[in-house]
Amino acid sequence: MKNIYFNHDGNVDDLVSLLLLLQAPDIKLLGVGVIDADCYVDPAVMAARKIIDRFNLRGDKLEVAKSDSRAHHQFPSNWRLSSFSFNDLPILNEPGKVETKQAAKPAHLDMLDKIKAADSPVTLVMTGPLTDLARALEIDPSLQDNIDKLYWMGGSLDGHGNVNEPGFDGTAEWNAFWDPEAVKTVFDSDLDIQMVGLESTEELPLTPELRRHFAVNRRYPAFDLVGQGYSLVLADEADSTYYLWDVLTTLSSLYPEIVESTVEKAAVEVNGRGAGRTYQSADGRELTLVTKADQEKFYQHFDELLKSAQMK
Repeated sequence: MKNIYFNHDGNVDDLVSLLLLLQAPDIKLLGVGVIDADCYVDPAVMAARKIIDRFNLRGDKLEVAKSDSRAHHQFPSNWRLSSFSFNDLPILNEPGKVETKQAAKPAHLDMLDKIKAADSPVTLVMTGPLTDLARALEIDPSLQDNIDKLYWMGGSLDGHGNVNEPGFDGTAEWNAFWDPEAVKTVFDSDLDIQMVGLESTEELPLTPELRRHFAVNRRYPAFDLVGQGYSLVLADEADSTYYLWDVLTTLSSLYPEIVESTVEKAAVEVNGRGAGRTYQSADGRELTLVTKADQEKFYQHFDELLKSAQMK
């Protein structure tokens, strides 16, 4: 039985990842934290609580922790608005009440407590910035001894980023750009890191064909929620392509065979025009970089988990 703690930043892909984790066999989800990055944190926390209410038939004892971490560079507001719409989806609001509680402590302390209390080392899946982990490590560096592996959606080592903000050079990926100092703190730790960056996630675009796949499977409640969720990705992303960044990261933590990887040495630039840029460095820390996704295996597991989901 694998113990997993999930920390995310509340956009559609993150919430779909939570849904998938609730269906995965042979795991125990210890906790969920939400950070105010690619979302507005209050509706994202509420949406996560409602997903757990409706789809946690495995019976994990869960709360959702709200992060009080703050950005060095905040995501564009129009990207973050989908958290409000997702929280209002009818399938999540049919019961008329929310039973899953919000955790009493902020996300970095919730992460620290739940990982330290686990009966075996924990797999940590993070699909947003690394700030909550960095803060937890600063409080108690021994936390890293309780983490089996960190799976992080962030960064890029092939020289391209997805940040196009005035005053910066475009080499950073957004989750790293949100808080470059947190990336450095985590890179300076002894954690075993698998980095799922732009190299591999951009092999999984949200296409009209994929939207159609969601639609023809909407008789399954989880597929219906996923299709509704991704339907929110439209005008605000019209000038760019949306990818299944976070879902690839999440599924790779469950099914290692869906990705190919290499071992690299990497560092992060903290300041200046390249703030948040992650790059290969002979003096950097060793990590596993995911370089390729097996689309057939990815969608096989994706479909199996969603079709297996039952709704309360």
